[in-house]
Amino acid sequence: MDSTGWNWKWDPSLYAGSAEHYAVGRMAYPAALADAVRDELGLDGRGRLLDVGCGPGSLTLLLAPLVEEAVGVDADGDMLATAAGRANQAGLTNTTWRQLRAEELPADLGSFRVVTFAQSFHWMDQALVADRIRGMLTPDGAWVHVGATTHRGVEGTDALPYPRPPWDHIDKLVARYLGPVRRAGQGTLPTGTRPGEEEVMRAVGYRGPTRIVVGGNEVEERTVDDVTASVFSLSSSTPHLFGSDLPAFEADLRTLLTNTSDNGRFSERRREIEAVIWR
Repeated sequence: MDSTGWNWKWDPSLYAGSAEHYAVGRMAYPAALADAVRDELGLDGRGRLLDVGCGPGSLTLLLAPLVEEAVGVDADGDMLATAAGRANQAGLTNTTWRQLRAEELPADLGSFRVVTFAQSFHWMDQALVADRIRGMLTPDGAWVHVGATTHRGVEGTDALPYPRPPWDHIDKLVARYLGPVRRAGQGTLPTGTRPGEEEVMRAVGYRGPTRIVVGGNEVEERTVDDVTASVFSLSSSTPHLFGSDLPAFEADLRTLLTNTSDNGRFSERRREIEAVIWR
């Protein structure tokens, strides 16, 4: 049990084997998110950014051009290797990567103008991490929490160019192989991830929040490979959880997707992305 009273315990297998799938299967954050954060915080190429629980660098790489240096930290080495490769491909030379858990901060990383968490804070000892990050922010610094669902789009019956992925059937297929209770590393999350972030932030002494909402409603085309990668990008269905059944599960998944697609193509309407800013 951590300092918030949550019973689930983190372990290194949470996203084991999912890095390459995460980079492909998650829909990218839109440029509008970077624009909104830049405008709200007055980012002008100066200062440093720390992205905590950065995964394959999805947010780090989007915001890196707005600061002098961007540092991504994650507990999963494969995620960091993927992030570094993507940074090289993008020609970004102001990024560095460190393998560590958020609870190990500050880890002599110094101070930062912006500290970001994108779909990651709910996995951490929130009160402990929030307190430690406070001491790492510059006097004008800000904490940015990005809340988003990027592995799947909005449900609906409105007409799209191609069929929507059959997410209900995908969920049932995962449950057939892994059981009805959500898996997470070596443990389970029968009631999902923890709530209460705002209470934690106020108790630690942060001011705010300011909320920014961007995106939503855009239609994205996805392939069978994209949706397959999306499933394997999730902590609840990361490849290692299937053990020796992995080939059979993937074959069943691809058959389901092929049979419900239009020549291997799907469409999804993207969800809104919310940036919650604390100071």
